[in-house]
Amino acid sequence: MAKKEKEIEEYITHLYVHVNDIEHFVLFSGITVHQFIRQFSDLPALLLLKHEYEEASFNIHTQLEFVVHDQYNRFLKDFAERPTALCLLDFTDERKLNMLSPQEQAELLYIAHKKETLRLPFYHHLQNRFVYLTDESEQITKIYFRDSEDFHQLVASVFNQQVSEKAKNTAFWRKKNNVVLPELTTQKIEAYADYYEDGVLMSLCKIGKTNYGIEIRSLPDNIFPDEVLGDLKHHLKKPADFLIQL
Repeated sequence: MAKKEKEIEEYITHLYVHVNDIEHFVLFSGITVHQFIRQFSDLPALLLLKHEYEEASFNIHTQLEFVVHDQYNRFLKDFAERPTALCLLDFTDERKLNMLSPQEQAELLYIAHKKETLRLPFYHHLQNRFVYLTDESEQITKIYFRDSEDFHQLVASVFNQQVSEKAKNTAFWRKKNNVVLPELTTQKIEAYADYYEDGVLMSLCKIGKTNYGIEIRSLPDNIFPDEVLGDLKHHLKKPADFLIQL
């Protein structure tokens, strides 16, 4: 008997991922700035290159605004209430902003305007790990990663958070608080790195009563990343290429 195809409602969440190793960025659809900052909540400060947040601090040298760690919750609340296009990057200390050269400041403005870079956007003075760009709908998000391990951690965190939320809404788990939830490791994400370069749809679903898995489907080159999640029924008709078991 042929295996019955899953209905779209049977999936918990989906994430589109397309890695560009040469330029150190990843295109996402299905990720939010809340998920990003929640995963990297240890970042000391965020330089806001494009935003509409009205309570940011102001740096005189660069004429740019920023938020520090204590302001993240307020910043995210404001974004949830008034979604806008965002361009931001992390940095360690405001004193380091004052060391940016005119050329470096010009490069930052170019990134905010064009959503692309003149060179790898990782600056010695800032010691930034990321550059984060998204539009107001968050249909497509572009993140530059200094270290690919941070990419693996972010993807694992997104899916693990979804499993946790699903478990909270399940009576079985509520009655058994001592049960350890399945967890997606960064090693399992990294194991499929070769496929992310072509663009993949990653779909989280339940396998049996308590287990979870992520179906991976390679997508054609001619798709528009911001339309992937809107065309889920079409993409899910294709059998999964791989299954990552949590």
